[in-house]
Amino acid sequence: MDGRTAKRILIRGGSIAAGHGVQRCYADILESCLAPRGIGLINRSRYGDNSFDGIWTFADDVEPYAPDILLVHFGVDDAFFPVYRSEFKENLVRMVRRARELFAPDIFLLTSHTFDDPYDMDAVNIFYRVIREVAVDLSCAMVPVHTYWAGYLLDTGTANADLVGKDTRYPNEKGHRIFAEAVIRRLEHSMQKPDSL
Repeated sequence: MDGRTAKRILIRGGSIAAGHGVQRCYADILESCLAPRGIGLINRSRYGDNSFDGIWTFADDVEPYAPDILLVHFGVDDAFFPVYRSEFKENLVRMVRRARELFAPDIFLLTSHTFDDPYDMDAVNIFYRVIREVAVDLSCAMVPVHTYWAGYLLDTGTANADLVGKDTRYPNEKGHRIFAEAVIRRLEHSMQKPDSL
Protein backbone atom coordinates (compact mmCIF):
# COMPACT_ATOMS: atom_id res chain seq x y z
CA MET A 1 0.00 0.00 0.00
CA ASP A 2 3.01 2.30 -0.37
CA GLY A 3 2.97 3.24 3.29
CA ARG A 4 -0.79 3.82 3.45
CA THR A 5 -3.30 2.03 5.60
CA ALA A 6 -6.35 0.90 3.66
CA LYS A 7 -9.59 2.48 4.80
CA ARG A 8 -11.77 1.95 1.77
CA ILE A 9 -12.30 -0.96 -0.60
CA LEU A 10 -14.46 -0.66 -3.70
CA ILE A 11 -15.87 -3.53 -5.75
CA ARG A 12 -16.79 -2.87 -9.37
CA GLY A 13 -18.28 -5.76 -11.21
CA GLY A 14 -21.33 -7.31 -12.78
CA SER A 15 -24.14 -9.61 -11.75
CA ILE A 16 -22.27 -11.86 -9.32
CA ALA A 17 -20.61 -8.99 -7.48
CA ALA A 18 -23.99 -7.26 -7.35
CA GLY A 19 -25.46 -10.29 -5.59
CA HIS A 20 -28.00 -11.17 -8.23
CA GLY A 21 -30.47 -13.75 -6.91
CA VAL A 22 -29.32 -13.76 -3.27
CA GLN A 23 -30.10 -11.83 -0.11
CA ARG A 24 -26.52 -11.78 1.12
CA CYS A 25 -23.69 -11.70 -1.39
CA TYR A 26 -19.95 -11.99 -0.97
CA ALA A 27 -19.60 -8.19 -0.78
CA ASP A 28 -21.90 -8.17 2.27
CA ILE A 29 -19.83 -10.88 3.93
CA LEU A 30 -16.61 -9.01 3.21
CA GLU A 31 -18.10 -5.82 4.62
CA SER A 32 -18.94 -7.60 7.89
CA CYS A 33 -15.43 -9.05 8.13
CA LEU A 34 -13.66 -5.77 7.38
CA ALA A 35 -15.75 -3.33 9.40
CA PRO A 36 -14.14 -4.27 12.75
CA ARG A 37 -10.78 -3.31 11.24
CA GLY A 38 -12.10 0.12 10.34
CA ILE A 39 -12.14 -0.71 6.64
CA GLY A 40 -15.18 0.38 4.68
CA LEU A 41 -16.49 -1.40 1.62
CA ILE A 42 -18.40 0.15 -1.27
CA ASN A 43 -20.05 -2.08 -3.86
CA ARG A 44 -20.70 -0.35 -7.19
CA SER A 45 -21.64 -3.50 -9.10
CA ARG A 46 -24.84 -3.99 -11.07
CA TYR A 47 -26.76 -6.87 -12.57
CA GLY A 48 -25.95 -7.36 -16.23
CA ASP A 49 -22.95 -5.07 -16.32
CA ASN A 50 -19.97 -6.22 -18.33
CA SER A 51 -16.50 -4.75 -18.68
CA PHE A 52 -17.71 -2.14 -21.17
CA ASP A 53 -20.04 -0.81 -18.47
CA GLY A 54 -17.05 -0.75 -16.16
CA ILE A 55 -15.32 1.62 -18.56
CA TRP A 56 -18.35 3.74 -19.40
CA THR A 57 -19.29 4.36 -15.75
CA PHE A 58 -15.80 4.55 -14.26
CA ALA A 59 -16.05 8.30 -13.68
CA ASP A 60 -19.23 7.85 -11.63
CA ASP A 61 -18.72 4.46 -9.99
CA VAL A 62 -15.04 4.51 -9.06
CA GLU A 63 -13.35 7.90 -9.39
CA PRO A 64 -15.35 9.81 -6.73
CA TYR A 65 -14.45 7.25 -4.05
CA ALA A 66 -10.69 7.01 -4.70
CA PRO A 67 -10.50 3.63 -2.96
CA ASP A 68 -7.31 2.32 -1.40
CA ILE A 69 -8.13 -1.10 -2.85
CA LEU A 70 -10.09 -1.73 -6.03
CA LEU A 71 -11.60 -5.15 -6.68
CA VAL A 72 -12.49 -5.59 -10.36
CA HIS A 73 -14.87 -8.47 -10.97
CA PHE A 74 -16.03 -8.94 -14.54
CA GLY A 75 -15.95 -11.92 -16.86
CA VAL A 76 -19.09 -14.06 -16.61
CA ASP A 77 -21.43 -11.39 -17.98
CA ASP A 78 -18.84 -10.70 -20.68
CA ALA A 79 -18.69 -14.38 -21.61
CA PHE A 80 -22.44 -14.90 -21.87
CA PHE A 81 -23.41 -11.55 -23.43
CA PRO A 82 -20.60 -11.93 -25.78
CA VAL A 83 -17.76 -9.54 -25.50
CA TYR A 84 -14.70 -10.45 -27.54
CA ARG A 85 -11.66 -11.66 -25.64
CA SER A 86 -9.57 -8.79 -27.00
CA GLU A 87 -12.21 -6.24 -25.97
CA PHE A 88 -12.39 -7.70 -22.48
CA LYS A 89 -8.64 -7.52 -22.09
CA GLU A 90 -8.49 -3.93 -23.30
CA ASN A 91 -11.30 -2.94 -20.94
CA LEU A 92 -9.50 -4.41 -17.95
CA VAL A 93 -6.26 -2.74 -18.95
CA ARG A 94 -8.00 0.62 -19.30
CA MET A 95 -9.64 0.32 -15.87
CA VAL A 96 -6.37 -0.60 -14.19
CA ARG A 97 -4.41 2.19 -15.86
CA ARG A 98 -7.10 4.80 -15.18
CA ALA A 99 -7.27 3.86 -11.50
CA ARG A 100 -3.50 4.07 -11.16
CA GLU A 101 -3.36 7.44 -12.86
CA LEU A 102 -5.96 8.90 -10.51
CA PHE A 103 -5.39 7.38 -7.07
CA ALA A 104 -2.97 4.44 -7.30
CA PRO A 105 -4.96 1.79 -5.42
CA ASP A 106 -3.94 -1.79 -4.86
CA ILE A 107 -5.89 -3.65 -7.57
CA PHE A 108 -7.29 -7.16 -7.31
CA LEU A 109 -8.73 -8.92 -10.37
CA LEU A 110 -11.25 -11.65 -9.58
CA THR A 111 -12.32 -14.71 -11.52
CA SER A 112 -15.59 -16.51 -10.75
CA HIS A 113 -16.76 -20.07 -10.15
CA THR A 114 -16.55 -23.27 -12.16
CA PHE A 115 -19.31 -24.75 -14.34
CA ASP A 116 -20.37 -28.35 -14.84
CA ASP A 117 -21.31 -27.76 -18.47
CA PRO A 118 -18.03 -28.12 -20.42
CA TYR A 119 -19.12 -25.58 -23.04
CA ASP A 120 -19.86 -22.99 -20.36
CA MET A 121 -16.57 -23.78 -18.64
CA ASP A 122 -14.67 -23.39 -21.90
CA ALA A 123 -16.35 -20.02 -22.45
CA VAL A 124 -15.50 -18.59 -19.04
CA ASN A 125 -12.00 -20.08 -19.02
CA ILE A 126 -11.13 -17.82 -21.94
CA PHE A 127 -11.94 -14.84 -19.74
CA TYR A 128 -10.26 -16.28 -16.66
CA ARG A 129 -7.06 -16.62 -18.68
CA VAL A 130 -7.34 -13.00 -19.76
CA ILE A 131 -7.71 -11.95 -16.14
CA ARG A 132 -4.51 -13.82 -15.32
CA GLU A 133 -2.70 -12.24 -18.27
CA VAL A 134 -3.68 -8.72 -17.22
CA ALA A 135 -2.77 -9.42 -13.60
CA VAL A 136 0.68 -10.58 -14.65
CA ASP A 137 1.26 -7.91 -17.30
CA LEU A 138 0.18 -5.01 -15.08
CA SER A 139 1.36 -6.38 -11.71
CA CYS A 140 -2.10 -6.63 -10.18
CA ALA A 141 -3.11 -9.13 -7.55
CA MET A 142 -5.32 -11.94 -8.80
CA VAL A 143 -8.02 -13.74 -6.85
CA PRO A 144 -8.49 -17.07 -8.68
CA VAL A 145 -11.91 -17.81 -7.22
CA HIS A 146 -12.44 -20.68 -9.67
CA THR A 147 -9.36 -22.47 -8.35
CA TYR A 148 -10.42 -22.01 -4.73
CA TRP A 149 -13.95 -23.11 -5.65
CA ALA A 150 -12.72 -26.27 -7.39
CA GLY A 151 -10.55 -27.08 -4.38
CA TYR A 152 -13.51 -26.64 -2.06
CA LEU A 153 -15.60 -29.03 -4.16
CA LEU A 154 -12.84 -31.62 -4.11
CA ASP A 155 -12.03 -31.29 -0.41
CA THR A 156 -15.64 -31.37 0.83
CA GLY A 157 -17.27 -33.63 -1.75
CA THR A 158 -19.76 -30.86 -2.47
CA ALA A 159 -21.49 -30.85 -5.85
CA ASN A 160 -21.17 -27.73 -7.95
CA ALA A 161 -24.97 -27.67 -8.23
CA ASP A 162 -25.20 -27.14 -4.46
CA LEU A 163 -23.43 -23.78 -4.76
CA VAL A 164 -25.27 -22.22 -7.69
CA GLY A 165 -28.82 -21.25 -8.54
CA LYS A 166 -31.08 -22.60 -11.27
CA ASP A 167 -29.22 -20.27 -13.58
CA THR A 168 -25.73 -21.65 -13.06
CA ARG A 169 -24.11 -18.32 -13.95
CA TYR A 170 -25.02 -17.10 -10.49
CA PRO A 171 -23.88 -18.62 -7.17
CA ASN A 172 -26.37 -19.09 -4.37
CA GLU A 173 -25.68 -17.86 -0.85
CA LYS A 174 -23.49 -20.87 -0.07
CA GLY A 175 -21.55 -20.12 -3.23
CA HIS A 176 -21.14 -16.49 -2.23
CA ARG A 177 -19.57 -17.65 1.02
CA ILE A 178 -16.94 -19.49 -1.04
CA PHE A 179 -16.32 -16.30 -3.02
CA ALA A 180 -15.92 -14.35 0.21
CA GLU A 181 -13.47 -16.92 1.61
CA ALA A 182 -11.34 -16.76 -1.53
CA VAL A 183 -11.26 -12.96 -1.51
CA ILE A 184 -10.59 -12.55 2.21
CA ARG A 185 -7.73 -15.07 2.06
CA ARG A 186 -6.12 -13.03 -0.70
CA LEU A 187 -6.69 -9.80 1.20
CA GLU A 188 -5.29 -11.36 4.36
CA HIS A 189 -2.14 -12.21 2.43
CA SER A 190 -1.78 -8.51 1.62
CA MET A 191 -2.56 -7.56 5.19
CA GLN A 192 0.49 -9.51 6.33
CA LYS A 193 2.79 -7.23 4.32
CA PRO A 194 4.24 -4.21 6.10
CA ASP A 195 2.24 -0.99 5.69
CA SER A 196 -0.57 -2.74 3.87
CA LEU A 197 -4.29 -2.68 4.62
